[in-house]
Amino acid sequence: MLKKLFLLLVVAMPAILLAQDKIAYVSAQEIFAKMPEYAAAQTKLTTKRETAMKTAQAIEQEYQTLLEKYKNDSTEISESILMDRQKQVQQLEERYQNFIQTSNAEFEKEQEALLTPIQQKLMSTIKDVGDENGITYIFDRAALLYVSASAVDITPKVKTKLGITN
Repeated sequence: MLKKLFLLLVVAMPAILLAQDKIAYVSAQEIFAKMPEYAAAQTKLTTKRETAMKTAQAIEQEYQTLLEKYKNDSTEISESILMDRQKQVQQLEERYQNFIQTSNAEFEKEQEALLTPIQQKLMSTIKDVGDENGITYIFDRAALLYVSASAVDITPKVKTKLGITN
C-alpha cells in the first residue's frame, strides 16, 4: 500500500508542478508590425530600395542604349572595334551584376541594423510583462496549434507597455 502511494506521488508530482506554471501566449508579429519604430524603419528601407532600383534602372538603360547604338551602326567595323564593343558591353553587364549584389548586401545589412533593436525591445518588453505577471512560459501565438482556455493572452499588456493603442 505504501509503495502504491509513493508510486502515485512520484507519477503525479510532475503534473502537480506543471499545473502551477502559468502559461501565456503573445502575438509577437502583430505587435512588431504596429511598433512606431518598425514603421520608421520600413520607411527608411523603402527609400533605400527605391534608390537602388533607380540606379539599377539607369544602368539597364545605359546597357540598352549601348546595344542599340552598336546595332544601328551600319558602317563596316574592324575586328578590333568589334572586340572593344563586346568588352564595353561585358563590362557594363559586370558593373550591373556587381551593383545588384552590393546593393542587396547593403540592404540586408541596413535591414538587420534597423530591425534588430526593435526586435530586442519587443522581446525585452515581453519578458518584463512575463516577470510582472508571474508567467513561467510565454509562447508565440503563430507557433501554437491549440490554445487552452487556461492560457493567458498577454498581447494587450505588451501593447500597452510599448504604448501601442490599437
